Amino acid sequence: MGVSAKASAAVSRYDTGEAMCPYRLVLEHVTSRWGVLVLIELLDRSYRFSELRRAIGRVSEKMLTQTLQTLERDGLVHRDAKPVIPPRVDYSLTELGREAAEQVRALAVWTKDRMDDVEKSRHAYDEARASAARAPGTS
Repeated sequence: MGVSAKASAAVSRYDTGEAMCPYRLVLEHVTSRWGVLVLIELLDRSYRFSELRRAIGRVSEKMLTQTLQTLERDGLVHRDAKPVIPPRVDYSLTELGREAAEQVRALAVWTKDRMDDVEKSRHAYDEARASAARAPGTS
């Protein structure tokens, strides 16, 4: 079995409905809009909450809190609350989180590198759809 066939078999193994639901949930957490950004940002260093929120940008306090709690529960993020005044909480990746973040970052880099190809495909698709819509007798 080739590499792509193995990868395809591995992916389809996770797409079997309720029996594999935990895998899907973790995949959703890791690939969510804010999960991706948190993981990638934490690859560089640990952050305090407000620093992380500024680094990510446009995320509400509530959404960042929920995302961090979810990733912490999954064992991907470590929350270090220091007993000082004022309270200080730092967030960093666990080893498991680092593995996930590296995979997510690779996908993000691939997306950025291939964006021109995606835009060309989108344009071709939109043109074909517009042409089909203008053609008489098509629906």
